[in-house]
Amino acid sequence: MKDYDYIVIGSGFGGSVAALRLAEKGYKVAVIEQGKRYRSKDFPKTNWNFRKYFWIPKIGFYGIQALTLLKDVFILHGTGVGGGSLVYANNLIVPPDEAFDNPVWGGPGWKEKLTPFYEKAKIMLGVTKSEVITHADKLLRECAEDAGVGDTFHVNDVGVYFGEPGVTVSDPYFDGQGPDRTGCILCGGCMVGCRHGAKNTLDMNYLFLAEKLGVDIIPETRVVDVQPNDSENYILITKKVTGIVKRKMVYHAGGVVFSGGVMGTVKLLHRCKSKGSLPNISQQLGNFVRTNSEAIQGVVAKGKDVDYSKGIAITSGIYPDKNTHIETCRYGKGQGAMSLLATLLVDKHDYVPRPILWLWNIIRHPLVFLRSMNPIGVSEKSTYVLVMQTISNYMRFDYKRRWWRLGKRSMNSNCDTDQKVPAYIPVANEYTRRLAEKIDGDPAASITEIFLNTSTTAHIMGGCVMADSPENGVIDHKGQIFGYKNLYVADGSIVPANLGVNPSLTITAMAEYILDQVPEKI
Repeated sequence: MKDYDYIVIGSGFGGSVAALRLAEKGYKVAVIEQGKRYRSKDFPKTNWNFRKYFWIPKIGFYGIQALTLLKDVFILHGTGVGGGSLVYANNLIVPPDEAFDNPVWGGPGWKEKLTPFYEKAKIMLGVTKSEVITHADKLLRECAEDAGVGDTFHVNDVGVYFGEPGVTVSDPYFDGQGPDRTGCILCGGCMVGCRHGAKNTLDMNYLFLAEKLGVDIIPETRVVDVQPNDSENYILITKKVTGIVKRKMVYHAGGVVFSGGVMGTVKLLHRCKSKGSLPNISQQLGNFVRTNSEAIQGVVAKGKDVDYSKGIAITSGIYPDKNTHIETCRYGKGQGAMSLLATLLVDKHDYVPRPILWLWNIIRHPLVFLRSMNPIGVSEKSTYVLVMQTISNYMRFDYKRRWWRLGKRSMNSNCDTDQKVPAYIPVANEYTRRLAEKIDGDPAASITEIFLNTSTTAHIMGGCVMADSPENGVIDHKGQIFGYKNLYVADGSIVPANLGVNPSLTITAMAEYILDQVPEKI
């Protein structure tokens, strides 16, 4: 049994903050991560290399992109040492004021409370304005101008090193204490894993500095149970994820920070509660899960002599209304595997199911359908449209026995709420079609949205929200789980409301806020 003062479960934006800040306060820290550890050249050259890109450990796929389909939502999330930063689109944006208006924050003043921690996070993540404007960005601006909202066009803040392209230099961020970095070559491969050392992933900042302070990072290992012992400490039971033999290990810690993201933290806490290991966890666990009120769509150009793959993953955005943020996205050349999840765009009708409308669309436009089935050069011809909203809607993640799992418990979504998560967002379809006209392309939507009536999100949040009591939330305003000493949550599951922008910076800032309140080791 290995002993630590704190064990951090997960190494994403929250877990990386926890690792560094706890080590700075004098604690002996370990980070347990279910995904693999990657060097820049370990990432696949293309996401058509399914085994190296997708995370499906049961069949030996150990990549950075996980996909989870639940009853009401299709979720894209990251895995690996560095968590979602390995696969995210670099955007680090402070949400608009509307994101903080939701009463589920537990009171006013949260934006002001988080402001110093946003600034701290920006420094650590190397935030800068995108130095590139692509043709797709210019077309997005034209769409905004046509709709009378051209003044909302903006270049996004990103976490990318824009040095001399392809040239490696000594650490430009942390007075030489960080790793060498290489200037971005604008290959567009950010969401398949940066192979060039230009992306400010967490292993380049928080985790790198944490390891220099002695933090142990334990990859390819999943925590399956957390149990209090008689001395007010905790026993963590783990299982090896990779390999043939799934060896179990036991760790001992004075405190635990749950930072596995919504799909890791909420599921693990549900399991611990149902098994009786942590029975006092609030009944609010799994409530107020958010999708960022998101839609992921796209446009595929009809012409062959186009290339929308150059640049970084996301560079700009617009606000068609105060609650909606739209960005254009890209994958690099030859990285079109995610197009397998797309099909023809159709609207929702009150009386006709969308699959029927989709079929009618094929009958009316057979050539469009045939073009959509052609994977050759699809990443060069594609511009993805990411729509996010601050509008309040949510679901619950419960943990029940399922007949199809022979009575075993599993986590699934439940959209039986008074503010249901939408599987159809009209403004998303409108602007995808506007962009298609500019590009001379075919608009596309997620297969799961059309056929299963489920929303699609790359930014799942909530499920462990803050509150003043366990009757209203899972953690207190210090990030500590009600009913337990030195058990914290610091990841996307504590974000209580739809942010309407990419949430990575907010998750980092909220983790900084929580870790700032942990006392130094005596």
